[in-house]
Amino acid sequence: MARYTGPKLKLSRREGTDLFLKSGVRPLEDKCKDGRIPGEQGARRSVAGGRRTDYGIQLREKQADRQRGATGVNLLRLLEARLDNVVYRAGFGATRAEARQLVSHKGIRVNGKVVNIPSYQIQPGDEVEVGERQLKQHRIGMALELASLRGVVEWIEVDADNKKAVYKREPEREELAHEIQENLIVE
Repeated sequence: MARYTGPKLKLSRREGTDLFLKSGVRPLEDKCKDGRIPGEQGARRSVAGGRRTDYGIQLREKQADRQRGATGVNLLRLLEARLDNVVYRAGFGATRAEARQLVSHKGIRVNGKVVNIPSYQIQPGDEVEVGERQLKQHRIGMALELASLRGVVEWIEVDADNKKAVYKREPEREELAHEIQENLIVE
């Protein structure tokens, strides 16, 4: 499956919420004041007042049906345990795209070994650290500053001075974003 390389703001506008795909801390409302979704019909159909069919809503969600328990919560936990997401949540990358690039360019070590697969699943207790060459990069310091403005998550313990993080545990549903409707995943 190919990776999307097109306009990032267009994706955020389509979903009606900031997906944090671009660096910076300006909210989505400041970036596009008119609130229209992308495309030619966006002038007539805004995100807030637009029609969404059941099929359209379900099409925007994904499925994870292999594990025991609630499928929607399992999917959210799997997404949070991806290496590129843990690097982003720890603050080593300013955006998820930058975190993904840092991983794919062999800039991240998991338990002392270089891992360059962004979808690598982190297990509780794993230690994620920035590689020796990347410690000198100014962008990681800037990303840590942005992460402090965003706030830290409780399931990842970050040592900003040594640029290390420990994935302590899987997140609970209450700790994850509330705008995600995981009941649509099962349908």
